[in-house]
Amino acid sequence: MRHSKLQRQVLVLYREFLRAAQDKPGFVPRIRDEFRENARIKKTDVMHIEYLYRRGQRQLEQLRDANTKQLGSFSKPERSG
Repeated sequence: MRHSKLQRQVLVLYREFLRAAQDKPGFVPRIRDEFRENARIKKTDVMHIEYLYRRGQRQLEQLRDANTKQLGSFSKPERSG
């Protein structure tokens, strides 16, 4: 199966997250859950996927910081009301 350029970028980002989280207890399950949740986004919603990709890149940099102890959510906050 061939992936689009954006799909390949997201897969690389996912692998980088898993590598960066190996020495941080509890991070790997959270990362897997977030990526699985966002995998439900329609492939045609390119703007949303690109937004989450850029946000993920920033969060990866934070995760790589030795002082990082927790990780924010990747997905959009749900609106109540």
